[in-house]
Amino acid sequence: MVLATLLKNTRAKASLRKTLVIYLIVGSLLPVLLVGIVTYTSIYSILTGKIGNGISASLKQEAFSLENAIDNLDFASKQFALDGQIVKEMSSFLEAKQIYLKSQIMNSINQKINLVNFTNPYIGLTAYIMPDSQDPVLFTNMSTRRNFKVDTLPVFMHYNGADYYGPHGTMYAVGDNLVFSEKRIVRVSGQHPLYIYLETNYSLFRKIFNQEAYGMKVNHLLVNQQGNIKYVIDGKLPTEIVKAAGESSESQHEEISGYHLFRYQSPQGWQLVAVVKKSVFNSEINAWVYKMIVLILSTLLFAGFLAFLIWKRIYGPLRKVNLEIIRMAENVTVPVSYTNVVEFDLVLNNFQQMKDQVNALILAVAHNEKQKSKFEIEKLLSQINPHFLHNTLNTVQWLARLNGQKEIDKLVTLLVKVLHYNLGKQSIIVTVGEEIDAIRNYMELQRIRYDYEFEFNVRVDHQVLSAAVPRFLLQPLVENSIYHGLSDNGSVDVIITAHGSSEVLLCVKDNGTGIEPAQLEQLLSDDDEAKKRGLGIGFSYVNRMLRTYFGDQMKLEILSIPGEGTTVSIIIPIKSKEDFDD
Repeated sequence: MVLATLLKNTRAKASLRKTLVIYLIVGSLLPVLLVGIVTYTSIYSILTGKIGNGISASLKQEAFSLENAIDNLDFASKQFALDGQIVKEMSSFLEAKQIYLKSQIMNSINQKINLVNFTNPYIGLTAYIMPDSQDPVLFTNMSTRRNFKVDTLPVFMHYNGADYYGPHGTMYAVGDNLVFSEKRIVRVSGQHPLYIYLETNYSLFRKIFNQEAYGMKVNHLLVNQQGNIKYVIDGKLPTEIVKAAGESSESQHEEISGYHLFRYQSPQGWQLVAVVKKSVFNSEINAWVYKMIVLILSTLLFAGFLAFLIWKRIYGPLRKVNLEIIRMAENVTVPVSYTNVVEFDLVLNNFQQMKDQVNALILAVAHNEKQKSKFEIEKLLSQINPHFLHNTLNTVQWLARLNGQKEIDKLVTLLVKVLHYNLGKQSIIVTVGEEIDAIRNYMELQRIRYDYEFEFNVRVDHQVLSAAVPRFLLQPLVENSIYHGLSDNGSVDVIITAHGSSEVLLCVKDNGTGIEPAQLEQLLSDDDEAKKRGLGIGFSYVNRMLRTYFGDQMKLEILSIPGEGTTVSIIIPIKSKEDFDD
């Protein structure tokens, strides 16, 4: 849980530069890694098979060449040891006593030796050997070493009735090449043993085991027929590898101690083993891996460089945006400076619009504050005047009572109540009951003024007395009825009843002269001309108050018949004073 929170906080605090670098590196490396993994698995199997097959093919080619050389030795030795004419001449040479006859036979045998060597270029030194003789070399096509002893040579195998040796240094007196040799018995008359000795061509060994055929460093191990003599042809190998090469194995390819062993089992009885170090064997794969590492590092460098370029391209505009935000706190009227990058310029353009709106709001707030101060002063003055008026009326009321003027006392009392209701500091939202009490006081004043020339009636359902209405709602309507509608012996009726279960119906009705249709249309349209004549001032106030507090939930209608009277009907929803935020 702690680790998850830490990672979440780390991600939340990661900078754009860090995020951009990570995303670019991941986006660049992921395809390379995926391609590298897929390619490595494919290349590894392909190269391993290719290298292994190449080594096996080259090894077989070398083994076939060696088998062919041994077969050539075998064929040539049979010519020298089994051909009747040569064997007969050798017997005659050994039995001849006359030097002249020996010389003739010697020339004939040397010619035959030279002829066989000429027709078989794979054969080098050829000699007839009589070990018991003081000079064991009887005939030879090349001069031999003084310490010529066949028995000291390393045994290779016994094949087709002959003994094979090697690889060993040539018995040629002036040569130092490695050769394979063969010794075959020549059956002649007499008691002295006679052998034919043949060597491979002095350069054949070097041609057979050629490193260039592999394209890499390869060591050769030659195991004789018995499997107990191992000869490392080129270079040196660890003892355990040499030992493992001599052990019989049916596997043609095996890995031992960091070396690959490729084995060829010859039908002639010997084995040829090619030994390749693992690092050499995998050199092509390693070269490919190094190239992939270089490619990955190059990709990383390129991704970093690309991230730097992108960051530089983004960071400059970001700094400009940040600078514009800082400049806004210092001076909001200075226009923004654009970056010439479409996306950032779009942001800056929106920012400029926001600055313009903020400037407009600041100006509006400043204007409102000035107006507010002005209104506060006017409010203070309006409170001072009514206060002075109340005090003066109270003085008049006190003097009237002191002098026994009851009518004056009553009139002043009603006037004080009306002024207190209309100009007081109480809430703008009152109940129907409070509005009815105020309208009764007002109408009583008016009846006193007009010497009781009209009647005033109020009928209210008790269930709607607590319904909330804007203060001073009915007085303008009643005042219009008195001033513009009543004639002698007129009447004004205020009727307030429930309208359904959730509404209140307020009616002000008179039996006056009524309103002409043209005037009524002007009144309903809020025409300024009608207001100038005094027809629409009160009605406009009532309409504005109703729309302010009830909106579309209210209905206001005027029904007037000239000569019969006018009825103003108001329908509003039943609400309590607490429902209004006054």
